[in-house]
Amino acid sequence: MRTIYLAGGCFWGLQKFFDQFDGVLSTEVGYANGPEKAPTYQEVCNDSGHAETVKIEYDEEKMTLEQLLDYYFMVIDPLAVNQQGHDKGIQYRTGIFYTAEDQVPAIRSVYDREEKKAGAKLAVVAEPLVNFFSAEEYHQKYLEKNPGGYCHIPQQYYSLGKQ
Repeated sequence: MRTIYLAGGCFWGLQKFFDQFDGVLSTEVGYANGPEKAPTYQEVCNDSGHAETVKIEYDEEKMTLEQLLDYYFMVIDPLAVNQQGHDKGIQYRTGIFYTAEDQVPAIRSVYDREEKKAGAKLAVVAEPLVNFFSAEEYHQKYLEKNPGGYCHIPQQYYSLGKQ
């Protein structure tokens, strides 16, 4: 089992998106790479400095980090700064937060390919995880509990893993 942390705008949709794939063992939404104090959702919305992030535990024999990151880039705008869809603010910044140095080559490979494809410098940060604080329980699997909830990810992307 391996772990990667991905910030891609609203964490509700990103969690639902990754939950569909075989090889993803578990997901948890939370707040990453901000000050060392665990924030509340209200503090995050008021520019605490944390990014809405999904912790993804995956079986690398079923899904490689490169595959996970290919899916990640499918559902974000990698050129948007502090924004995804209609969501704006520092908590909606994009980032790949890793926990092991051996993840860096895979991240770099996908990142460089995406940057070349975009023809511009990406707004996605790729850096070590500094901290991660689990979000309040009502945010966990939010779109499963609230199917009409807003997310920038188009609905059709939630059934890619079921094909």
